Amino acid sequence: MSVKVLAVLASGSGSNLEAIAQAIHDGKLKAKIAVVIYNEPDAFARQRAEKFGIPAILVNHRDYKSRKALDLAIIDILKQYNVELVIMAGWMRIVTQVLIDAFPERILNIHPSLLPSFKGIHAIEQAFNYGVKITGCTVHLLSLEVDSGKILKQAAVPVLPEDSLADLQKRIQVQEHIIYPEAIAEYISTF
Repeated sequence: MSVKVLAVLASGSGSNLEAIAQAIHDGKLKAKIAVVIYNEPDAFARQRAEKFGIPAILVNHRDYKSRKALDLAIIDILKQYNVELVIMAGWMRIVTQVLIDAFPERILNIHPSLLPSFKGIHAIEQAFNYGVKITGCTVHLLSLEVDSGKILKQAAVPVLPEDSLADLQKRIQVQEHIIYPEAIAEYISTF
């Protein structure tokens, strides 16, 4: 199996980016992150990319008149780097069909709930406030409908009686860092 070329799209701290890069470094994931694209100028994901020697490119969504224009700019970068699989790791932008069509069934996303429950933003808070006893995280293929693509891998996380929202967020993030590299490895073995 050849090494697959990945790109990571991130908007925030990039902790999942780091988990994926570390899995590659440790030989657990046979892939290469060719580029990190981030949309928030102060995103810590840029520093995490630099730590691993990965080029990081700012594509600030505020500089584009539409989501389609943003996605076209992203596609241009992805093609320049010969990307085979796009990994969304805290990418807080809704994408258009243009990006999905450019990488059909080649865009993965992670969401902090057991989909199909608690789609969209603030998923952990939604689950916590609803009073669920088990929540977790899901790696799925990206689709036009938010958090609705084919589920590839999930991890369940119990909600403990003494949990604060912050406690629950931390435990879910630990599981994200485990299952995302695993899901990527499993998925790339299929193509």
